[in-house]
Amino acid sequence: CVSVCVCVCVCHLARLPFVAMAERYAIRTGAPAEGARVPELVKKRIASDAALAEEKEKALVAKEKLLAEQREALKKRTAEYEKEYAEHKQQLIDLRREAKLGGNFFVEPEAKLLFVIRIVGIIKLAPKPRKVLQLLRLRQLHNGVFLKVNKPILQMLKLVQPYVTYGYPSLKTVRDLLYKRGYAKVNKQRIPISDNSVISTSLGEKQGLHGMEDLVHE
Repeated sequence: CVSVCVCVCVCHLARLPFVAMAERYAIRTGAPAEGARVPELVKKRIASDAALAEEKEKALVAKEKLLAEQREALKKRTAEYEKEYAEHKQQLIDLRREAKLGGNFFVEPEAKLLFVIRIVGIIKLAPKPRKVLQLLRLRQLHNGVFLKVNKPILQMLKLVQPYVTYGYPSLKTVRDLLYKRGYAKVNKQRIPISDNSVISTSLGEKQGLHGMEDLVHE
């Protein structure tokens, strides 16, 4: 999808607006020799290149400003997330102590997230478990996915229980997995999450997620 868009932009550059893509392309900067006669077409080209260079400079400044604002907002949200995690952890500790002092049992809160890993290949696999594994996005051996804990997901896991292993990850486990082995599906392509721009481009406008810590919090 990206390559098609680039080809279209290059072929029809003269007819498309340059504001959205000005920072992505090189602009000719050559000037005619002093005192030389310049044809009218060359003058038009020089004027057009100058306008494009100005647009590119404006686009670069706007992009840098936007990235700086997003980074600052992400820092603030990360601090809020850490405070929320600490408060939740302390609340559980207080409840456990209170239950112990009162001679009662403390029931741990139910987990909301599952991490499932496929541990069996495709040899001698029945059609029904194969389809369930596809629905769970476990298409290959050792693939792992995060899933919400609900009744349909638990029923599906019962059907493929001999072929997968799963558990309830902690916050540290979720963060480590996303930072070390996290991948995103962008334009039907599997792309490693090596930069916050991958998240911001795909989920920024729709979900308001602009960084890795936003994903961890979700």
